Amino acid sequence: MRHASTPRRWFRPVLAVGLLALASLGASAQVKLDISVPWGPNEFHSLNAARFAERVTQETKGEVVMTTHPGGTLGVKANESMRAIGEAVVPMGDFALFQNASRGAVMAVETLPFLVGDYNQLKTMHKYFRPVWENLLAKSNQKALYIVPWPNQFFFVKKPLTSVDDLKGLKMRSLDKLTTDWINRLGMTPVQMTNLEILQALGSGMLDGVPTSAGTAVSQKYWDFMKYAYMTNHIWASNVMSINLDAWKKLTPAQQATIERVAKELEPQFWEVSRQDHEKKVAELKANGMTVAPAPKAMVDEMVKRTQPLWEVYAKPMGDDALAALAAYRKEIGK
Repeated sequence: MRHASTPRRWFRPVLAVGLLALASLGASAQVKLDISVPWGPNEFHSLNAARFAERVTQETKGEVVMTTHPGGTLGVKANESMRAIGEAVVPMGDFALFQNASRGAVMAVETLPFLVGDYNQLKTMHKYFRPVWENLLAKSNQKALYIVPWPNQFFFVKKPLTSVDDLKGLKMRSLDKLTTDWINRLGMTPVQMTNLEILQALGSGMLDGVPTSAGTAVSQKYWDFMKYAYMTNHIWASNVMSINLDAWKKLTPAQQATIERVAKELEPQFWEVSRQDHEKKVAELKANGMTVAPAPKAMVDEMVKRTQPLWEVYAKPMGDDALAALAAYRKEIGK
């Protein structure tokens, strides 16, 4: 009997070790994905990313845990995000397409001046350009999960505008060569400067206007320098939530399917968040004494006429796929 009990005493610790090994294996199966977010924690794109991450964690029952890091705390700059994700510096990130145009000119197609008039036209543009963007992202070793735009754009100016003639001679903030080209075509004087220089330039008279969003105007309190905001939608900009392809391929088919389903479900909701953010910021502008209105139709029509030659000039370097997408988009919206 004593000999018979010996195997049992030996088996118990082995069984315990085996159970611990299985538990360890189960714990190691959890996938943790950090998401680089260059925007501040209260920016709606950051909140969207956090909501997406939470849903994925919930719906995979903790098998995939996504964690957002807003404010660039992972050390990835906004204009380096696409490269960083492709090279697996970070496994995931939310970034603006146009800010990463150095990786492919078509990433900036939304910034062609006055090409897109509203959210509906932007959806049409995405229908044609999303496959082009996704192909470029794949070549950069990553996959798009959802794409969501920033809100409408304005001309913020010091005096009222009724026609393009009222723009003549205005010193308008410029970002790059394309912005400079269309500002010149509208009769204004481009002044290239960083965000940090804008308020001082407005105060000193070096600048008469800024083309930007209501969100930027609210954060910088433009009402201290300008009283008029005209919604022009001179450009648009969208963000993509992207994941490194090597990290994606390590997920199980079930995990991939869940993540894609959550992204597809949330994307239209995130578009609505963009609209609501626009309305909220416009209300703040008005509450602080700014006159906010759509740019007069005749004025916008003339802006389109003057800047339209730039569309194909700047689209040509984007490649044949982009030119075909541009032609299809313009045909559908009649512009």
